[in-house]
Amino acid sequence: MAQYKFEGDFESLNEPQLEFVNKVVEKQGLKAKRVIFNTVGKAGDNFVGNVKRITIEGEDGNMKMIVKIAATDEMARHSTNHEVTFRNEHIMYTEVLPKFVQLQKAAGIPEKDLFRFAKCYGSLNEPPNEVIILEDLNESQFSMLDKFESLSNECVRKVLKDLAVYHSLSFVLKKQEPEKYEEFKKKLTDGWNVVFSNPLMNNHWKLLEADTVEVLGDKHKHLIENKLIKTFKGRAQLVASGSQRHNVIQQGDAWTNNIMFKMEGDSIQSIMIDYQFATDGNPTLDLLYMIFNCTDHETRTKHYPSWIGHYYSELDKSLSNFGLKAAIVYPRNQMDADIKKYAQFMFYHCILFATLLMRDPTEATEILESLKKAHLDDATATLKSENLQSATVGRIKGRIEGVIASYEQFGLF
Repeated sequence: MAQYKFEGDFESLNEPQLEFVNKVVEKQGLKAKRVIFNTVGKAGDNFVGNVKRITIEGEDGNMKMIVKIAATDEMARHSTNHEVTFRNEHIMYTEVLPKFVQLQKAAGIPEKDLFRFAKCYGSLNEPPNEVIILEDLNESQFSMLDKFESLSNECVRKVLKDLAVYHSLSFVLKKQEPEKYEEFKKKLTDGWNVVFSNPLMNNHWKLLEADTVEVLGDKHKHLIENKLIKTFKGRAQLVASGSQRHNVIQQGDAWTNNIMFKMEGDSIQSIMIDYQFATDGNPTLDLLYMIFNCTDHETRTKHYPSWIGHYYSELDKSLSNFGLKAAIVYPRNQMDADIKKYAQFMFYHCILFATLLMRDPTEATEILESLKKAHLDDATATLKSENLQSATVGRIKGRIEGVIASYEQFGLF
């Protein structure tokens, strides 16, 4: 490490992690003189992991990278499932995503239409010292939008196109190289099943259910009471009950802070940036997750049916590049049935997300610190609405009531 002068906020990295960063920096051939670490984002932007931006100043040029760092403390790793999530992302960036793009190139798809993901400069998958080093998309004028605001219709349509292309490549891989798809499937772990089946979280779910009932009041009590915990615990069985034939490698966590956008006039580009919850599963879980965690009821009322149609048409368009048809690979009536099947689970997942994502940075910090120290009881206590600012409670209430209204309007209950 003495070869490069590390500066800034790198105290949370241990020696093996710093050494790996050093090696990756060296590979860039910039003859680095300074490597400066800065924390990325605010508390609540990154619930799983520690993210830094490094600025390399060298004799032969400058460069920036994003470094995702796993916690090394055993208790903190267990409470946040770091081994699972970092292994998943390592597999995605080093194996799955490059394979998907290889399929597209082999089919003669133009460079501009290839599925876009952040370049991976290096990934260390050696627990408990995991590190993933990625392209800094800010340098290409991509930015993160406000998680408190609904994505626009135009942004949603672009992300749905991305998801359609991404999902189509799983269908292509299953057709062309079924053994390779099975290999990826076995390597990836369903991170959400790990979260929801953790017995240490039982008290957390009980309090979340009771607190949600209190926030919403009697009108919606029947939708929540005695249902949230049961639904979470039944997720694994629900997912396993679906047809494997229609499964893809899900993105798993496509919400506002995991998508970068670039706006230029009428043009919108988007790139999904977090694959820690990628797993084999039904594609509609990604659709429901993105739509109901990233938009408000007003926007959904205007556009929801057209969004579903847009996703399906883009899926068919991407599949056509490989001589496949959506009507055969994943019939529209099957997709509609799957949306209905998985919507109930996603409703409760949205409730969980609302209680976490609608917090301001100060409130989010309290949860994160408790989780990092494995003080689940403390983390649970910070979730109580009585400990939140009135504006936060209002955002949570508004988000959940909006989801309820949309579910009622589109017959998803």
